[in-house]
Amino acid sequence: MTHTQHTWISTPITADLLRGALDLERTERGLLPHRLPAWARAQCTDPQLAMAESQPSGVRLVFRTRATAVELDTLPTKRVYRGVPPRPEGVYDLLVDGHLTGQATATGGDTLTIDMATGNAEHRPGPVSTLRFSDLPEHGKDVEIWLPHNETTQLVALRANAPVEPVPDRGRPVWLHHGSSISHGSNAASPTTIWPALAAALGGVDLVNLGFGGSALLDPFTARTMRDTPADLISVKIGINLVNADLMRLRAFGPAVHGFLDTIREGHPTTPLLVVSPIHCPIHEDTPGPGAFDLDALRAGEVRFRATGDPAERAKGKLTLTVIREELSRIVRQRSADDPNLTYLDGLDLYGAADFAELPLPDQLHPDAATHRRIGERFAKLVFGNGGPFSPERD
Repeated sequence: MTHTQHTWISTPITADLLRGALDLERTERGLLPHRLPAWARAQCTDPQLAMAESQPSGVRLVFRTRATAVELDTLPTKRVYRGVPPRPEGVYDLLVDGHLTGQATATGGDTLTIDMATGNAEHRPGPVSTLRFSDLPEHGKDVEIWLPHNETTQLVALRANAPVEPVPDRGRPVWLHHGSSISHGSNAASPTTIWPALAAALGGVDLVNLGFGGSALLDPFTARTMRDTPADLISVKIGINLVNADLMRLRAFGPAVHGFLDTIREGHPTTPLLVVSPIHCPIHEDTPGPGAFDLDALRAGEVRFRATGDPAERAKGKLTLTVIREELSRIVRQRSADDPNLTYLDGLDLYGAADFAELPLPDQLHPDAATHRRIGERFAKLVFGNGGPFSPERD
C-alpha cells in the first residue's frame, strides 16, 4: 500500500514515545518535557535553572512506523535578549534508523524578551508551529525527532500517514550525564551534534542528558534525581559553573563533591561512575569568578564573557579551574580505593590549551560546533573505547 500525506493518523504523545525526559507536564496548550522531576523543581526557584531544565537537550520522540510523512505540532519559546545579537533558531533533527535525514525549525511560538540591564522579562504568546518531514522510506523503521537543545518546547500533536508505535527495547545501555551549558549544548549546531549526543551515538548508548546551562552547581536535588534515575553508565562534569557563579570556596567544594557522589551511589552502588573536570577555559584557569558579560563586546554587537575575580584570591579559597581539577583528581583517587567503579577524566584531555589555539572558544566560555564534535569524538574514544571506563570489555 502506498501511503499518502492525506491519510493522517493522530497519535497521542505519551511517555513511551519520549526518551531523555524525566517528567512531562500537561499545560493548557501542550505537553512540556522536563529534565528534572517536579519535586526537584519545587526545591529551587532560580529562573536560570527553570529555563535550562525545560530546554529539551537530549530529549527526542522515538517511534517505529512505515509512514512516509510525519507532522509534529510544537509550541517553542523563543528568547530575545535586548542589546544582544539574535539567538539562532532551535533546530529539530530527524533520524531514520540512526541516520540524520532531515532538519527543521519552528516558526511562530511564544516570545520571551529579556532586558539584561534590569532582569525584567516580557512574555508574548504566539501560534503553534507545524513541522513536516516527508519522503521517508516506506519500510518499517525507527524514527527519532530530536527536540531543540536550546529552546523550551511544548509538544502539541503528532501525526503520520501510517500507524506509529513505541520502539521495542534494543538493549542499549543508558548513559546518564550531568554537566553545565557545555554539556547542555551551548553554541552547538543542532541537538544531535551537542557533544554528549555525538559521544552517545559513537558509544552505542541511549543518552539522558542532565546538562543544565549555568546550573551544574552540585545541587542536592540533582544528585537525588540521578540516584533515582535508571542508568547503566553515569558521568558528572563539574567545575565551570561553580567558578563563574563564584558559588563556594574550596572548604565547601570538597565535601559538596563527596556528598554529591555519595547520593548517586545510594541508588547506583556499583554502576560505572565517571567524574570529568573542566575543559580548558583561559579566562577562568587561574582567575576566579564571578563571570560577567564583556560590556565592550556587547556594545560592538558581540557576546563575550570575562572573569572579574582576582587571581590573588585563590589563596583565600576562591575556586579556579586549576584548583577544581586538582581537587577532583584528589577526591577520586581517595574514593576509588574503596570504589573500583569510580574513575576520573581530566577535561584537558577533551579540550586543552593546544585545542584552544586551533579552535578558540568564540565567546571565551562555550565551544562552537566544531569543538563540540572534537569533544564528543574524544570522549567516545577515551571513555567508550577499548580500555575506557565505559567500555563493554571493561572488567
